[in-house]
Parts: sequence; C-alpha cells; structure tokens
Amino acid sequence: MPGRTRPIDKFAAAAAKCSKEGSQYGKCIMADYNNVYKDKCLTEFLKLKECYLAAYKRQ
Repeated sequence: MPGRTRPIDKFAAAAAKCSKEGSQYGKCIMADYNNVYKDKCLTEFLKLKECYLAAYKRQ
C-alpha cells in the first residue's frame, strides 16, 4: 500500500527528534549502571517519554 507508514517507522522518526533527552537519560543510567533500580532516572525518563509522544503526534 503506497502512502502507508508503518508504526515502527513513525516511532523511529520520533526517536530521532529526541536525541538530547535520550542522551540525558542514557547518561543517568550509565552513571551507576551496576546499581540500577526502579525509578532511578524517573525525571529523565519522563522527559524522554514526553518528547517521543509529542514527536509521534506531530507526524
């Protein structure tokens, strides 16, 4: 079907627009990767999630 975008393609395009937030989240996790626990980097994760959702909706 021409003109139809697969959901994974939309997600990949949205993720590409959130490199700053993704980098911050990754740095938070990698700061002490031997001691990762639930909600360790919650604020960074929520910023990344909001960016993904906003970029996904714009498409």
